[in-house]
Amino acid sequence: MISIQAQLKRGHFNLDVNIQLNERVTAIFGPSGSGKSTLLNCIAGIATPDTGKIFLDETCLFDSNAKINVPIYQRQIGLVFQEGRLFPHLTIEENLKYGIKNDQYVNFEALVTLLELSKHLKKNPHQLSGGEKQRVALGRALLSAPKLLMLDEPLASLDQRLKGQILPYLKLVADEINIPMIYISHDKREIAQITQHVVEIEHGKIKPKK
Repeated sequence: MISIQAQLKRGHFNLDVNIQLNERVTAIFGPSGSGKSTLLNCIAGIATPDTGKIFLDETCLFDSNAKINVPIYQRQIGLVFQEGRLFPHLTIEENLKYGIKNDQYVNFEALVTLLELSKHLKKNPHQLSGGEKQRVALGRALLSAPKLLMLDEPLASLDQRLKGQILPYLKLVADEINIPMIYISHDKREIAQITQHVVEIEHGKIKPKK
């Protein structure tokens, strides 16, 4: 379970949310500028709320009253962004194993097979397509032994053909790997292929369910 109570003011923008996420895969949906990425950044520790509390299961990640703010690297959250953000000087295998904590948590060979990356392990990132790079970024995040996986518009920079290639892998990960996932997007068609559990955000606030 992820419990988020957070208030954050930046200029004219106000984030004010109070939600609990209990599903294995939850999508955060909303237009550009609605607060999706700000919410993710608060959970990950990239942004610090002005007030509030954030819990991942029984672990307190942030509590403004108790002055708790767990550093990013200690939150055990895997992040995948719009761009793969791979290390260009490392091979695909080295990128995947960067920061690996325990290859028995998510078996390396099984994950490489699942994401169909076996034939790419000795290549460098510049030799891969955008969709392949995102599969590597996804694999690297999973191999870091996260307690939560968060994907921030992971397909936004891909064309429709590449989106069609990577969506099945995201669905496989959601179905076969027991790690809670938050998927952020402004595309309802993408979301529908990953989960039916959707939280809508607009102007920094969670929209009530109809």
